[in-house]
Amino acid sequence: MRRLGFLALITMLIISGCGAQGVATSTTKKTITIAHNLNDQHPVHKGLERFSEEVEKRTNGSLSVKIYANGVLGSERDALEQLKRGGIDMTKVSAGQLESFSPSYRVFSLPYLFENQEHFYRAMQLPEIQQLYQSTEDQGYIALTFYDAGARSFYSNRPIQTPDDLKGMKIRIQESLAAAELIKQLGASPTPMAFGETYTGLQQGVIDGAENNETALTSSKHGEVSKIFAVTEHTRIPDMLLISTKTWNELSDDQKEAVSQAAKISTEYQKELWQEAIQLSIQEAEKSMDVRFINVDKEPFRQKLEPMVERYRQSDPLARDVIDAVENLKGEENSE
Repeated sequence: MRRLGFLALITMLIISGCGAQGVATSTTKKTITIAHNLNDQHPVHKGLERFSEEVEKRTNGSLSVKIYANGVLGSERDALEQLKRGGIDMTKVSAGQLESFSPSYRVFSLPYLFENQEHFYRAMQLPEIQQLYQSTEDQGYIALTFYDAGARSFYSNRPIQTPDDLKGMKIRIQESLAAAELIKQLGASPTPMAFGETYTGLQQGVIDGAENNETALTSSKHGEVSKIFAVTEHTRIPDMLLISTKTWNELSDDQKEAVSQAAKISTEYQKELWQEAIQLSIQEAEKSMDVRFINVDKEPFRQKLEPMVERYRQSDPLARDVIDAVENLKGEENSE
């Protein structure tokens, strides 16, 4: 109750300080608030700082951006709830978190939807994915762009080289129906757990392993308690930069264009920082933590998980369009 009261108070202060300025025009100054749960050294935060700079520059100061990092306004789910109510203007959330609000976003949690990083970057520009960005307008928010959150792989103290190696293992997952289904399809036991509790869960044997990108080994010290990282790269789940429908509709056309362009520029900048962070994490994990990286044959994992993709293709028309477009792009790349 105390936490909810604190979040309500902070949100009220933000609304009174930033949201009572009415419709933004070229002569009205408005401050856009962004909340996220990462630290201020993370590539996403750096990307948001670049977004802030570009917004202010491109609107000649009629718009400014205030970033609340480190989860001071609550978890991703808390921030999303506040966004829908108009309590904050923007937030960054994992596409996996969006599943429970917009089921079509589950498409990003499907295994091996993207062939590799280059395919992922190209696919995120497809019109079908841009349509998905706009599909939540009636729910109170739309997506402006994505940020790279890497490829998720398994790490544990047990060698994982084939799907059979996962049988019976308790694997920590984020709260996601698609993630739970993926782990079950591989014969393991999905264990939803807050990210902040994962280190202790691994250390105490509550879970046998987890799945995430390489930065989790170093930034959250998971490499201290998990020494084998199996490079399965089974999903590439982006972070999404969202803006509330209310805030978006308050902007002039020129401001909307400026915000959209700033978002795209911030993505390109964040992608560069992300690649640097991944390489540094791998080097640190190998040299300072004695983590061993195993390059596995991904095809058996892909085949084991294919039924999951087909089930979802049949269940959601919007997601089906995305899947088909992404797979067609894969075919075009292979024929080049």
